[in-house]
Amino acid sequence: MAIETVGVVGGGLMGSGIAQVAASAGFPTRLREVTAALATQARGRVERSLAIGVGKGKVTPEQRDATLAHLTVGTDIGDAASCDIVIEAVVEDLAIKVALWQEIDRQAPPRTIFASNTSSLTIADMAVASGRPDRVVGLHFFNPVPLMALVEVVRAITTSDASVDAATAFVRRLGKQPIAARDTSGFVVNRLLIPYMLDAIRAVETGVASVSDIDTGMRLGAGHPMGPLTLLDFVGLDTTLRIAEIMYTEFRETRFAPPPLLRQMVTAGLFGRKSGRGFYDYSAEPPRVSAFLSR
Repeated sequence: MAIETVGVVGGGLMGSGIAQVAASAGFPTRLREVTAALATQARGRVERSLAIGVGKGKVTPEQRDATLAHLTVGTDIGDAASCDIVIEAVVEDLAIKVALWQEIDRQAPPRTIFASNTSSLTIADMAVASGRPDRVVGLHFFNPVPLMALVEVVRAITTSDASVDAATAFVRRLGKQPIAARDTSGFVVNRLLIPYMLDAIRAVETGVASVSDIDTGMRLGAGHPMGPLTLLDFVGLDTTLRIAEIMYTEFRETRFAPPPLLRQMVTAGLFGRKSGRGFYDYSAEPPRVSAFLSR
């Protein structure tokens, strides 16, 4: 089946980004949030992102206006559920996602494909609980969605060929590059990336090198655009901890076990850029290594 209308549930950073790229690609897109205030915030995120694009010359005013014309933001889950594909981008909690899919299934037509933007949970549990296990896929977008080209298309053992083909074609129409991934926690990118970032934290814990030298080493020695500790601050230490816990529960391998320093920083509210402090202190420009890590 061809996908022509898009529903997105969850208007946070990822959900608003997904809605923006879908609307920018010309899809009538319905973004749903749980309250009117959150819906207003979600639309504001899209508007600010487009304004930045216009300011940098990457988006024309006409493209901005066309994107916003294709986007509807509201609180009625039925509007999103009526689309050809529904993409959830809610909190990384299996119970919440399962309950959401069961609610959407009661309102969605049989043709609708369900897609989860989960970064670490397996698709199989959601597929079985959804009531339409053959029509559930993972579509793992990357942050920031308007800029990142990759989408992992994740197939559960119950997912039909037709659903995978439709989802993959949809990703290409968004102007993104799909890659196929098996339904294992972390898929391709996080399966490799999370242990790398956790090892960087362990290197700090054990005194292998300083925060800045570890980041500089991986930038200049491995050609990475940013070091692992800068990346952790960008992703969010709380988000990384949650993903690591899910993956450790799934695999029981020590490389996925969250280091004590990560837990301590999250407990202290040091989440990275979103909180203003993580491995770096963002109250200064340029950011400097957080004082407690320089002692």
